[in-house]
Amino acid sequence: MADSATVRTDARRHHDPQARGFASDNYAGAHPEVLAALALANGGHQVAYGEDDYTGHLQRVMHSHFGSTAEAFPVFNGTGANVVALQALTDRWGAVICAESAHINVDEGGAPERMGGLKLLTVPTPDGKLTPELIDRQAFGWDDEHRAMPQVVSIAQNTELGTVYTPDEIRAICDHAHERGMKVHLDGARIANAAASLDVPMRTFTNTVGVDVLSFGGTKNGALFGEAVVVLNPDAVRAMKHLRKLSMQLASKMRFVSVQLEALLSRDLWLRNARQANAMAQRLAEGVRAIDGAEILYPVQANAVFARLPHDVGERLRKRFRFYYWDETAGDVRWMCAFDTTEDDVDAFIQALKEEMANSSAAK
Repeated sequence: MADSATVRTDARRHHDPQARGFASDNYAGAHPEVLAALALANGGHQVAYGEDDYTGHLQRVMHSHFGSTAEAFPVFNGTGANVVALQALTDRWGAVICAESAHINVDEGGAPERMGGLKLLTVPTPDGKLTPELIDRQAFGWDDEHRAMPQVVSIAQNTELGTVYTPDEIRAICDHAHERGMKVHLDGARIANAAASLDVPMRTFTNTVGVDVLSFGGTKNGALFGEAVVVLNPDAVRAMKHLRKLSMQLASKMRFVSVQLEALLSRDLWLRNARQANAMAQRLAEGVRAIDGAEILYPVQANAVFARLPHDVGERLRKRFRFYYWDETAGDVRWMCAFDTTEDDVDAFIQALKEEMANSSAAK
């Protein structure tokens, strides 16, 4: 067999590696340290389906972040992590309380309901964050056979609107949910960004305050692919291994998911990446605030910036940099920063926004 350094490939580059956008942190590639870890895990034979050395070592790494009772179940993607986690926390007749803006409600194609077979009970929120009072709008009717039974509260950290819960806010939610016999799931697709924003360890707002199960995100923070369901409270779940397989989230070559999460978590790569993305979002928000006619909509607490622009400005600006409308009718847009976003990227975007605002029909 040829040495990896001499292996020939006919693959060609089909994109401009200098291109930058602000549409999603999923647009970024994989961090070089993650790619190096994948190469280290390659070669030779390892037992499939999670019995490999890398998945075993990942458990010890997770213990260092979330305590000795934490158990990680690597999966392919964030939707898969959420569906598996929520299935493990609910009965067939169970329901999940979440914010109306939650990713599981608006951005997963109905997967929790269609694939997971559970009901989402949504609550409107001003900033994407649930509170005990908001939860109580849906936390009722446990003995009513005509209503899906509320069994889980699902929150996202950070939220779909880029806001971040404090540890005390999550503790209040967990205490409130547990008092009512419900469990708590945390969608941590961007958990690293939240920890960087709060400047606390991830355990401070997860297992320490009562979260039962966590969907741990890697892809948005420098991984090539792969997330994990992290069970923080073993008494809260059932049949995780079976549910992962049933939900088509069991990777045969799991070592290549696990080694990426290990590369992020074994030292401080997860935190370095998140801090860079968050810092660039702050830089972007500061630049936008200085531009007349552009409005920041929510507190910028992680790596997302939500703004309102004149519609013609948004249309022209999107031809220069990729990003998405959040509410096209209102002119609301979302800009995301990634681990590889640079100051030059942000400054070029701000300059383009200034130019398009100067040309806006709304400003004339």
